[in-house]
Amino acid sequence: QVQLVESGGGLVQAGDSLRLSCTASGRTISNYAMGWFRQAPGKEREVVAAISWNGASTYNAEPVKGRFTISRDNAKNMVYLQMNSLKPEDTAVYYCAAGRARYYSLRYSDYDYWGQGTQVTVSS
Repeated sequence: QVQLVESGGGLVQAGDSLRLSCTASGRTISNYAMGWFRQAPGKEREVVAAISWNGASTYNAEPVKGRFTISRDNAKNMVYLQMNSLKPEDTAVYYCAAGRARYYSLRYSDYDYWGQGTQVTVSS
């Protein structure tokens, strides 16, 4: 079993930056693909960014391209999401997820472990 805990969310103004962290415990995630998803009120959960097991391959959803960067530190069992130039439409609960496949998927159903989420609120 893998337990995931997100941190780093908060209330910021448009244009600000935040760095989300995902701390894994229970077992190593070094062989797992990881993803960041978000869910805004009244909307479906959507993928934001994803990364392969070794960090060699990453994906960013179109709305966050050029602003968000996913990274991982397998030695620390952690995954990060650097979010720059935040916009009000980025407001959502952000979730970290781990999938037992090595290469990432864009479908939340392909991820086996989820954190509780961290709220990100961007004011205009």
